[in-house]
Amino acid sequence: MRVIGLISGTSVDGIDAALIDVIGQGYEIALSLIDGLTWPYPAELQRQILALCAGEAVSLEHLARLDDAVAHGFADAAQALIAQAGPAELVASHGQTVFHRPVDRPALTHQGPIGLGYTLQLGRGAVLTQRLGLPVVSDFRRADIEAGGEGAPLAPVLDLCLLSHPTERRCVQNLGGIGNVAYLPPWNRQGQPPKVLGWDTGPANSLIDIAIYTLSEGSLTYDVDGAWAAQGTPCLPLVNKWLEHPYFLQPPPKSTGRELFGWEFFQGCHPAAQRQGLNAVDTIATLTEFTAASVAREYRTFLPALPDRVLVSGGGSHNPVLMARLQAHLPECPVQTTDAVGLSASYKEAIAFAVLGYWQRQGFAGNLPAVTGASGPRVLGRVSDPLLNF
Repeated sequence: MRVIGLISGTSVDGIDAALIDVIGQGYEIALSLIDGLTWPYPAELQRQILALCAGEAVSLEHLARLDDAVAHGFADAAQALIAQAGPAELVASHGQTVFHRPVDRPALTHQGPIGLGYTLQLGRGAVLTQRLGLPVVSDFRRADIEAGGEGAPLAPVLDLCLLSHPTERRCVQNLGGIGNVAYLPPWNRQGQPPKVLGWDTGPANSLIDIAIYTLSEGSLTYDVDGAWAAQGTPCLPLVNKWLEHPYFLQPPPKSTGRELFGWEFFQGCHPAAQRQGLNAVDTIATLTEFTAASVAREYRTFLPALPDRVLVSGGGSHNPVLMARLQAHLPECPVQTTDAVGLSASYKEAIAFAVLGYWQRQGFAGNLPAVTGASGPRVLGRVSDPLLNF
């Protein structure tokens, strides 16, 4: 089946679209990436999404219009990819996360029953179906959340299928707006797959992007090639202070978002950097160091053993300073991008949702309960089908 996967991550830096050709059943799949592209949001739509993520109050009417506008942006991305690479049979759209509340677990809150998590993605599938005339799978997180899970991260199951190694322990680290990891024990593809660990490690590009936008007075939205960080000197006392955040003491399964590591967090970081006498590039260098240090801290705290190799995807994989600092914090483990083992670092998340959409049509469970904390396996996503809906 030819499937398009669509996602815009917590960085809100554009819509990643990947067209794959996939064959097989369940974990026994093979796929190839036919083509991919990143479709930019119109500037005003991006501003409105970021404002909503930062907690700006909006009317329900405005939220509904924003939901439709995001859906049309995703449809535009899919149409552009079809025009570029040929037809698809199915579209799988994660949408744009604008709010994520993790599970309220008794072990952490000393309360009674688990409070279900809550998540909100804009870009409803019915609009994509109407625009594209194709079946669309969307709303991937809901089934896992209803089973008591975090609803995130969902990509580790793809990592298990495509990036496991017969003898190596591997960590697959996504560096989007928020970081997430999948820990893959060795697997020779025979017998039951091993228990995969995975969780959100904390901030990746979210704080760096906010700082760049603020310190450049809106002229930049991210640290291109790590140029600002490369010119600065990180303030290690600040890094160590930020690493005391309670999130880094919380055991997995766990997930987070801009609600924790976004504008509010940066509003505490920025004055602290100014009190330390940091200039703009030093501030970016310090936040970059914080990101790399937090990933390494999570590994050393919660993994049963350090991996033999770290494979990185997402926007942060293109930041040479962030990659170098991650390698410096994990000197025992080679740090590479997933491109080095044949899986696109730029489109891995979009590929993952294409596979989850494919599995939804097979009725195959796409979550990993050991990763999300759900009570059991669940088929993820709901279908909007033009043959049924229109």
